Amino acid sequence: MTPVLEIEGLRLALPDTARPVLAGVDLTVGAGETVALVGESGSGKTLTSRAALGLLPRGAMATGRVKVDGADVLTMNRGALRSLRAGTAAMIFQDPRAAINPLRRIGDFLTESLRVNSGHSRASAQARAVELLEAVGLTSRVLRQYPHQLSGGMLQRVMIASALMVEPRLLLADEPTTALDVTTQAEIVALLTELRERFGTGLLFVTHDLGLAAAISDRVYVMYAGLVMETATARELFVRPRHPYAAALLGAIPALEGPRSTPAAIPGQAPGLDVELPGCPFAARCAHAVERCAAEPPPLVDGVACHLVPGSVHG
Repeated sequence: MTPVLEIEGLRLALPDTARPVLAGVDLTVGAGETVALVGESGSGKTLTSRAALGLLPRGAMATGRVKVDGADVLTMNRGALRSLRAGTAAMIFQDPRAAINPLRRIGDFLTESLRVNSGHSRASAQARAVELLEAVGLTSRVLRQYPHQLSGGMLQRVMIASALMVEPRLLLADEPTTALDVTTQAEIVALLTELRERFGTGLLFVTHDLGLAAAISDRVYVMYAGLVMETATARELFVRPRHPYAAALLGAIPALEGPRSTPAAIPGQAPGLDVELPGCPFAARCAHAVERCAAEPPPLVDGVACHLVPGSVHG
């Protein structure tokens, strides 16, 4: 499977922090593949996905490689980045109301990229917008409406249509269902799956919801404190997690079947950027940790970064 996104050794440092925000991330997304990026808030999921578009915080120092369709984003000038965002890759942001100008009609928002960046006429751009609105379950009537006239679910569908206007090779979805009810979440997940299959787009799906990750992804990366702790196929990860952090995340999911019990909470909290981490970043919260874990960072070997886990945390 040809990668549309290749991240190799990505390190991202911010001024006045004790450790990097991203400390050597490796990740790939193939054409037509859905990859989920999961972990607690502050683990680096969003920054990893935004790096694929060159959307880095002010003052950030990035090293490593971030290749989209073979081109390294970290070495691009402004013109190349503009072209990348106008055609090769697109992002669905978490809050659609923050990403759409409330003073403009939906039709203007959808067609602007084609008219300005690709030289399409207004008529051809509008025809493409109607086609994609229908693909996401909306009618052409939406083109004449303003954002405040649409529900949150409808606006997220507009955002998906907007991201697909230029037929991107890579689609980045940053927790696109967080503010939606469960029914609408299921509809959006089904829609993204259908559109990925229809357009052959590689999809990086950022979420803290492991249930959603299981439902939509082919492969999963589990992040913690700027590092990948485990990567595996969705089935492998959810059936037999190997890293203690991945197992703890799965153990914290409430059970829908069987006897009622309180989900097992992960003790402590994720480390802040003011805390140096000489060893495994999860060591202070890990029930399996030994002295070596706090002193020596484990490499990612065979998809898992743990000194104590050659095969599984369960055996």
